[in-house]
Amino acid sequence: MKSRVLRRAAVVAAVASTSALVLAGCSGSGGTASGDGEVTLTIATFNDFGYTDALLQEYMDAHPNVKIVHNKAATSNEARENYFQKLGKTGLADIEAIEVDWLPEVMEYADLLAPVPEDLKSRWLDYKVEAATSPEGNLVGYGTDIGPEGVCYRSDLFAAAGLPTDRAEVAALLQGDWSTYFEVGDQYVAATGKAFFDSAGGTYQGAINQVEAAYEDPSSGEITATSNPEVKKIYDQVLKASATQSAHLGQWSDDWFAGLSNGAFATMLCPGWMLGVIEGNAPEVTGWDIANVFPGGAGNWGGSYLTVPANGANVEAAQELADWLTDPETQVKAFENAGTFPSQVGALEADGLLSSTNAYFNDAPVGEMLSERAQAVKVSPYKGTFYFQINDAMQKALTRVEDGTQDAATSWQQWATEVDALS
Repeated sequence: MKSRVLRRAAVVAAVASTSALVLAGCSGSGGTASGDGEVTLTIATFNDFGYTDALLQEYMDAHPNVKIVHNKAATSNEARENYFQKLGKTGLADIEAIEVDWLPEVMEYADLLAPVPEDLKSRWLDYKVEAATSPEGNLVGYGTDIGPEGVCYRSDLFAAAGLPTDRAEVAALLQGDWSTYFEVGDQYVAATGKAFFDSAGGTYQGAINQVEAAYEDPSSGEITATSNPEVKKIYDQVLKASATQSAHLGQWSDDWFAGLSNGAFATMLCPGWMLGVIEGNAPEVTGWDIANVFPGGAGNWGGSYLTVPANGANVEAAQELADWLTDPETQVKAFENAGTFPSQVGALEADGLLSSTNAYFNDAPVGEMLSERAQAVKVSPYKGTFYFQINDAMQKALTRVEDGTQDAATSWQQWATEVDALS
């Protein structure tokens, strides 16, 4: 299969990107998707879930009484802020997407979400179900994707630096730990004088996702982030490399989007969902490729769920749509659209997934490749209640160093003070 050319994933305002195919308006009556009464369903996502106009139209064609309004937030942070401001009150969509990094916070309010029907629980990978199951045994999230990672690289920029360009040779070149990745970065910078990776923040994220319990103690819930030597080691290692190898372009910034096409950096860490972001924002570039390798062995970055607020006007109809959006067949289509790698057992076994290639990434066998990357993941990081706040503060600390506002030691101390204030 060939992935489709994607529209820019994250330039839409948080409340704006409504499909021209559907009717805007308030959430309709409390009907069902299979009933006779007209129902308008709203769904709120962020970045790019692969829910194209054409995909949503398939559902509306099969359910003529249903109209779907799809709103996309520009970033996960914007979606999170809106979600927690309105959860249990009014103003949320009939279906709300959430990110795994703030799932622990969501689980504190699991009683405000409609449970996923029991007969669907076997659809997903076990860890995907366990993470979104309340102490009462209610699964409250419909799993969408997971984020197995490879390394995306600009083959044209590698060629200019005298580095290998074939994806198998690039994988061999980068095979090893983070020191190997940064050593290759030194070679690239020496040959070109240009940046090797996009940002300290994105690179840090790839490394911290390999730590089993980075910020909180799984048994006690105690915040251990500032005293965990692994966190400090990664912080120091990434910023040392960043001084010469980073383009200093914070992910999701306008300059970062531009950098995807103008050659500002040669590599970036790539979960499956990032493929659609790159293609959608640099459609004219022919040099992007992906290697079946990851520093330190393997990693998973991100993954999301759909939730149905229990006080919504169309709970039953929303559950039916969430069911359809996360069934294996639909998730394979979403993967084709945006590279969102499925979390459904049935999808992982589908020929359509395993045989999927990506024309934009030089016909890379992305289905097979990301399946192998997923199987290589050995660590499922513990993310407690404060994970999102701690990690978000860390991203800001890294940015302060990259933009020259603070030195590394001062920025670390400010981060530590902010983390201590959470407990």
